[in-house]
Amino acid sequence: MFDDQGFFEQALYFSLGQEVPIISTKLIAAGNINQGVYLKSADRSYFLKVNFKESPDIFEKEASGLKLMAENSPFKIPKVLNYGRIEDRNFLLMEWINSTVAQSSYWIELGIGLAEMHMATRANFGLNTHNYISSIRLENDDEDSWTDFFIKKRLELLIGRAYYEGLIDLDFLKKFQSIYPKIQDTFPKEKPALLHGDLWSGNIMKDEKGAPVLIDPAVYFGHREMDLAFSKLFGGFDAQFYDAYNEVFPLEPGFEDRVPIYNLYPLLVHLLLFGKAYLSGIERTIRRFL
Repeated sequence: MFDDQGFFEQALYFSLGQEVPIISTKLIAAGNINQGVYLKSADRSYFLKVNFKESPDIFEKEASGLKLMAENSPFKIPKVLNYGRIEDRNFLLMEWINSTVAQSSYWIELGIGLAEMHMATRANFGLNTHNYISSIRLENDDEDSWTDFFIKKRLELLIGRAYYEGLIDLDFLKKFQSIYPKIQDTFPKEKPALLHGDLWSGNIMKDEKGAPVLIDPAVYFGHREMDLAFSKLFGGFDAQFYDAYNEVFPLEPGFEDRVPIYNLYPLLVHLLLFGKAYLSGIERTIRRFL
């Protein structure tokens, strides 16, 4: 599909209202859900995300999340030029950000910036709409309690789907659900914080100055420790990041003990997307509570 010059030019015309001849294209990313393409015209470069998913609003929700982060953080966030659907393909057109090596203060800036973004708040946990993490639809109906939101809208939603898709049996489902009463008093009482929602190294890039740029969000207002726990799932970030974050917005004691509980959510996401290899991590956390 990535030699489809006609589709690329259609997306530009649909977005910009005029014909924009494309000089060159390059496949940048080919994931299991989305593909990313670099488009170069005579006077500008663009980044185009494309997928064939049936959900026509998947990039609309991503664009909304990028806008929300741009309005509530010091980070550079890619500017969305348009999104839509052409025939059987969804697309999201954004500005192209030139990237270079990380500057020496990269991790410190990332920690400080995330702490500042987490200070954006609202009355309830949730969001005013559904959205997606990868291709998985997330329900974000408001809850007064973080624990209620986490259990109902994250754990129960995804473990139930795993059961109905045959990834776990009924015994595993019941065992998983039995930990809910045991985590009721686990989380510090805090205000809802604006979260990136999918914070790992693959969703952070560097701009032309080597400063951090956040991409591919799954935003909602949740417990701020969720983002930090997520960042530790695949090896963690540089220690400077966590130190800088704590200087600005100190965490309550015991965060490291809570990390495995928070990370039940991204592990369930990976179970649904990639299969049973992620069950062992979920089982280890369940055993801690049973």
